[in-house]
Amino acid sequence: MKIELKALTTGYRSKRGEHVVSKQITATLQAGELTCLLGPNGAGKSTLLRTLAAFQPPLSGEMLLDGQLLQEYTAQQLAMRIGVVLTERPSIKGMRVREMVAMGRSPYTGFWGGLKAEDEKAVDEAIAQVGIHNLERRQVDTLSDGERQKVMIAKALAQQTPIIFLDEPTAFLDFPSKVEMLLLLRRLAREMQKTVFLSTHDIELALQTADRLWLMGRDTEELIIGTPRELAATGALSRFFSGPGIVFDAEALRFKIRF
Repeated sequence: MKIELKALTTGYRSKRGEHVVSKQITATLQAGELTCLLGPNGAGKSTLLRTLAAFQPPLSGEMLLDGQLLQEYTAQQLAMRIGVVLTERPSIKGMRVREMVAMGRSPYTGFWGGLKAEDEKAVDEAIAQVGIHNLERRQVDTLSDGERQKVMIAKALAQQTPIIFLDEPTAFLDFPSKVEMLLLLRRLAREMQKTVFLSTHDIELALQTADRLWLMGRDTEELIIGTPRELAATGALSRFFSGPGIVFDAEALRFKIRF
């Protein structure tokens, strides 16, 4: 399933007028690819993700999902097509992991609907895909950050959407857990042909795992898009993340500290 953005401008409306965060974005998200959104704090990454997930309206431009305008889908139709994993920790107490994953079936059952055989199967498959069998009976509020993120990804998988958006899924994780998380998302994109789009500050991990990068600057700068190798070759990465003491090795796709 493909998402197309045409001259998309994101931001907020208030009594004082419009506050533009990013403007005139024309881009495409493809199935089977892991795309990472990179940029400094305040660049508007979360605003863009919220707009793509239909949590807030765009200021202008179009978002097309398989050729149809996003706003033409009902909430239930979108819930069957787009799964969203946010950084916020769920505050639900007393809920077991399997119950949380099963909440991903709510677009099909209703919030209080009982699970049918096909729903239980979807939950089983999601738990297996993420590898959290050992956590099924644990309560969500007792999990580590990395375990909790896996559970929320399993919930999105149980939702069986072709598209998954994630806002900073590696935040608060230790380095091995960050690597494991990005490799998991890369595998899900490729093996299940899902469109996986995430924001992250883990630049070097994104360079090594992403199929495509979106570079978002401050002050409504133009969005730069390409594969890690393409953006390294054009010098976009070294320009975008330049600063005192920082050197980018385009061959190794790594940033180094210059003393």
